[in-house]
Amino acid sequence: MSLQEFLPTPKLDEYSEFFKDFFTMSRRDDGVLLVKAHTVGGPIQLSVQNHRALGQMLKVVGADPENEILILTGTGEEFMMRSDPEGFAIEEENLDHWAYEYAYKDGRINVSALVNDLEIPTIGLVNGPGFHTEILTMCDITIAAEDAVLFDLHYDIGSVPADGIHNAFQELLGTKRAAYALLTGEAIDARKALEYGLVNEVVPGEDLIARGFAIADHIMTQPRTIRRLTTQIIRRPWKRRVMEDLDGGFGIQMFGHVASRHAAHGGEHIRATVDYVREGRRNNFDGQVTPGGA
Repeated sequence: MSLQEFLPTPKLDEYSEFFKDFFTMSRRDDGVLLVKAHTVGGPIQLSVQNHRALGQMLKVVGADPENEILILTGTGEEFMMRSDPEGFAIEEENLDHWAYEYAYKDGRINVSALVNDLEIPTIGLVNGPGFHTEILTMCDITIAAEDAVLFDLHYDIGSVPADGIHNAFQELLGTKRAAYALLTGEAIDARKALEYGLVNEVVPGEDLIARGFAIADHIMTQPRTIRRLTTQIIRRPWKRRVMEDLDGGFGIQMFGHVASRHAAHGGEHIRATVDYVREGRRNNFDGQVTPGGA
C-alpha cells in the first residue's frame, strides 16, 4: 500500500456553488459540462472581477476528472457588449498594480488555461454580439448564433489589442485580415465569421445550445483516452501560438496602459464604441470610409 493517498479532486456541486456569481454550470451524466457566463443573471458585463474568475474556473474545470467535454457560452442574446459601471474602479485607483494583476497576469492565465489546462475537448458557443470572443473562438470547435457579431475594440478605446484577441485573430484570420480587424474595429457578422474561419457553424440562436450538445454527442462516441489525446493533437497550433506570442503581447499592452496613465477598458469609451455594432455598421468609422477607400 502506498505511503500516501491521492489528494481529492474538485467536485461539481462544490465549485458550481463557488462560481455561481459568475457562471451557471450543469453536467450530464456522461460528463458533458455546460458553462454559461453571466453578470447578475444577464449578459456578461466586463469587469476586473469576472476577468479573474474566468481563469480560475477553467483551471478548476480542468482539474475535475469527471468532466469530459466543456461547452462554454454566455447568457442572453449578447456575449459581452457592456462593462460593469464599477468594474474597473479598482484598476483606476492603482493602475501600476492592476496593469500587472489584471492586464498581464489574469489575462494570460485566461488564454493559457483554455489551451493548456483543459485535457478535454471544448466547444465555444457565440450567443450574440460582443467583444473578447477569443475565449470562444479559441475553443476546439466554435458555433455562432445567426445574430452574433465578433469584433475587437481595444484600439478604439486607446488600448493596444494584444491581450489574447490578437492571438485568435492572427491565427484564424491570417495576417492581413487580422491587421484590418484590429486597427479598424471591423464588425464581423456570423456569416462573414464562417467565411473567414473564425467559427465552424452558424445556427439560429434558439438552436445554439442544442447544436453544441449534438456535437458533444458525436465526440463522446469514442473512448475517453482517444478523445483527450485527439484534443492534444488539434490544439497544438494554439499551444505554439500561445507559447510564442501571448506573454509578449500582454507585456506590450500593459506598457501601453502604464505609459498612457489611464485605464482604457471601462466607462463611456466602451459604451460609445459598441454602438457601431448595434447600428449594423461594418466598421468603427464615421461612415465615410469603406474598405479599400482613401
